[in-house]
Amino acid sequence: MIGVVLAAGKGERLRPLTDDRPKVVLKVANRPIIEYVLENLSPFVDEFLIVVRYEKEKLMQALGDEFNGKPIIYVEQLEGEGTARAIYSVKNYIEDESFLVANGDIYFELDGVKTLIHEFKKQKAEAALLIKEFDDLSHFGMVSVEGKFITEIREKPGKIKGYANLGVYAFTPEVFEFIEQTAISSRGEYEITDTLSLMLEKDKKITYAVYEGYWNDIGRPWNLLELNEYLLKKYLRHNIRGVVEEGATLIPPVEIGEGTVIRSGAYIIGPVKIGRNSRIGPNCFIRPYTSIGDNCHIGNAVEVKNSIIMDHSNAPHLNYVGDSVIGEHTNLGAGTITANLRHDRGNIKVEIKGKLEDSGRHKLGAIIGHYVKTGINVTIYPGRKIGSGAFVGPGVIVDKNIAPNTLVSVKQEKIIKER
Repeated sequence: MIGVVLAAGKGERLRPLTDDRPKVVLKVANRPIIEYVLENLSPFVDEFLIVVRYEKEKLMQALGDEFNGKPIIYVEQLEGEGTARAIYSVKNYIEDESFLVANGDIYFELDGVKTLIHEFKKQKAEAALLIKEFDDLSHFGMVSVEGKFITEIREKPGKIKGYANLGVYAFTPEVFEFIEQTAISSRGEYEITDTLSLMLEKDKKITYAVYEGYWNDIGRPWNLLELNEYLLKKYLRHNIRGVVEEGATLIPPVEIGEGTVIRSGAYIIGPVKIGRNSRIGPNCFIRPYTSIGDNCHIGNAVEVKNSIIMDHSNAPHLNYVGDSVIGEHTNLGAGTITANLRHDRGNIKVEIKGKLEDSGRHKLGAIIGHYVKTGINVTIYPGRKIGSGAFVGPGVIVDKNIAPNTLVSVKQEKIIKER
């Protein structure tokens, strides 16, 4: 069986973290998102076809030519937008065998794939969907079922309970004929749900598997924090491969990569994951559900809590990083603080594609892109975003989002009098 992974999207809702890279290479618990997808498909497939387009070279560099011994072939998405068009891009690589498809920006686990394949083969269907029941389908496509088969697929039916399409499929090659008949949607995309509706109109058998496990559609910055917490809580094991100096305190589970040094006075409460060749401490406090990447520096009098700090980034002194996501090659000046709580304790709202969205979290800090530098004593309001390549000068209060590749500074008004 071939595993097809859709990874061509720009990830607009995850900006600024996707300013210069596809979202599937963003790291959660120090691994690219797409690796979790490949890992859970791997036992069932002989090779992978990864559909790419936006910043494809960075994805190809991150993954290479194989995963778990299974070859990877990169396929450029054909012109046009949408999941149906992405799947059609692999038509020439699929012969007569059935194949699996998964979105590259979701998290699911192996049991779901196993059950999906079982139902697909048992029912001798032309397609199969992995579905899950939710109390609110406002943001999902609703799947109606009767017995072992799907009867209808409907987009975002509103705040009702029901089954949602999770973005994991099994198909026979017959699906390509129906993709060719699929019209462009009102969103300007060729959508696989429209293709499936066409198949239902022609009485094609589409079955399903109900998934009971953890699933995450990683579409917004706070989804990264949710997944990070889940992975550390469920899978992290205490494993020290670096150096821990006398006087440092580690409360398991804590994973420390090779070449990393934990200096005296560091206090770390797991689950915490720290990559390779990083410098931690002295005298810092790292709290649960924090992931720190490779070649990072967390220095004196720094507190980090429930955050993701990606490779080559530094919080070197007198910083607080709470419920935040910090991209690669970013440096926080002394005294840079991320606020993560409103005074009224209301949910934090974040601007996504020009509109404010409720994150559903009453604690959410900053979302900082890659290659960002902040000066001393910078204060960042909850839910604010700083674009990649931005420079934030000393003393700035970040109360509004900062665009990529901009310089923000404040002028100090001085009053000088004789005493």
